[in-house]
Amino acid sequence: MSAECLFCKLKNQERIIGKCDLTLTFIDNFPASPGHTLVIPKRHFATYFEATEAELLAIGIAVQKAKLILDKEFEPDAYNIGVNNGEAAGQSVKHLHVHLIPRYKGDVENPKGGVRWILKDKANYWDARDKVKKEK
Repeated sequence: MSAECLFCKLKNQERIIGKCDLTLTFIDNFPASPGHTLVIPKRHFATYFEATEAELLAIGIAVQKAKLILDKEFEPDAYNIGVNNGEAAGQSVKHLHVHLIPRYKGDVENPKGGVRWILKDKANYWDARDKVKKEK
C-alpha cells in the first residue's frame, strides 16, 4: 500500500462492485463509456508484469465477474480490455489497473482495429495487408 496512491486510498465505497482477497473492482471516476470499470490488485505495484500468478488469476476472474455485472446494468454490445504499462504507454496512476470498457454499437464511427488506434499510423493494417496481397 502506498500513502500517495490514488487507488490504495480509494474512499468512495459506492463505486466498488467487487472484491476478493487480492483484488478490488470499481467503476472508473472518469469513464470512457458508461460502465467503464477498473480491476486493481490490493497490493501496490505499477505494472502487469510485476503481478504474481495468483494476482493474475484473481484479476482475470474479477474481470469476468465485472463483465456479468456490467452486462446486466449497461447491456453493452462488446468490450475492450486494456492495461497501460509505463508512462510511454499512457499509464498515469502507478498502480496496476485493468480497464474493462463497455462498447456500444455506434459509439465510434468505425471500431475496426480496436486498440490499434492508440498508434493511429499503425491502426489501419488491413489496407496495407490488402496492398501486399495485390502485389503478390
